Amino acid sequence: MSLRLAFMGTPDFSLPTLKSLIESKHEVAVVYTQPPRPAGRGKKLQKSPIHKLAEQHGIEVRTPTSLKSEAEQQAFAELNLDICIVVAYGLILPKAILDAPRMGAVNIHASLLPRWRGAAPIHRAIMAGDNKTGIAIMQMDVGLDTGDVLAMADTPITNTTTTQKLHDTLADMGAGLLLTVLGFMELGMAKPTPQDSDGITYAEKIDKAEARINWQDSAQEIDRKVRGLYPFPGAWCEINGERIKILKGTPVEQHGSAGEVLDSELTIGCGEQAFKVETAQRAGKKPMQTDELLRGLVITKGEVLK
Repeated sequence: MSLRLAFMGTPDFSLPTLKSLIESKHEVAVVYTQPPRPAGRGKKLQKSPIHKLAEQHGIEVRTPTSLKSEAEQQAFAELNLDICIVVAYGLILPKAILDAPRMGAVNIHASLLPRWRGAAPIHRAIMAGDNKTGIAIMQMDVGLDTGDVLAMADTPITNTTTTQKLHDTLADMGAGLLLTVLGFMELGMAKPTPQDSDGITYAEKIDKAEARINWQDSAQEIDRKVRGLYPFPGAWCEINGERIKILKGTPVEQHGSAGEVLDSELTIGCGEQAFKVETAQRAGKKPMQTDELLRGLVITKGEVLK
């Protein structure tokens, strides 16, 4: 059986799922995505990655700024859908939208629910030091990531995992797992499981202010922040009054005052241990290895970074 569906998504994370649905037996009747936004140096309106992909395949694209109006809800209901698939769309779905498709709406969420409900589950899992995360396929309800779970799959978080790597891994995992779930749903064999009331955490949206490195933190915490905020917005510190993004580094067994530059290779003392900077980026410049950075930036051993 082929399902008639709507797809709602916006960023790169949504692309593998839409691609897999287009290539499947199912019918993607319409795509909803965020409206074009100003971007780049010229601030020209740019269509979302999902918008571009849908147009390439001749699929109707809708870009409402809200789904709360009766007219939008009526237009959605008139699609006569079997199901709606939602992946990082960016708008709240009112109950009328959730209830319109015959089989409701299903969401791909990048965590092992109920851990890390909310906006930034990938970043938060790394920054918190979790040793694994994953994908949850969830039957949507009106709450914030509170719906029954249809399937989950996990993947490890190692001491080299970055948000970029985990983002790509989970995007592909979600696309594959969704097709399996749709197969069970077609056969009436899906088994929605209520989320556990224990272990609920919320992944608040990343605030740029929290990206500043606090050298009072342990080297492990700083390392997790660097990896969790890579590539965006990027963890940073101030050196000689200049904001420097720290893109990669390693905790090391050296000791000094918090923020103290311990050697000529940019090893910096932390609240516990030290952090050796390996890759960094000056404003308006390309990423560079530490030795290249230090050729153009004077940093003295014993100097204390704030």
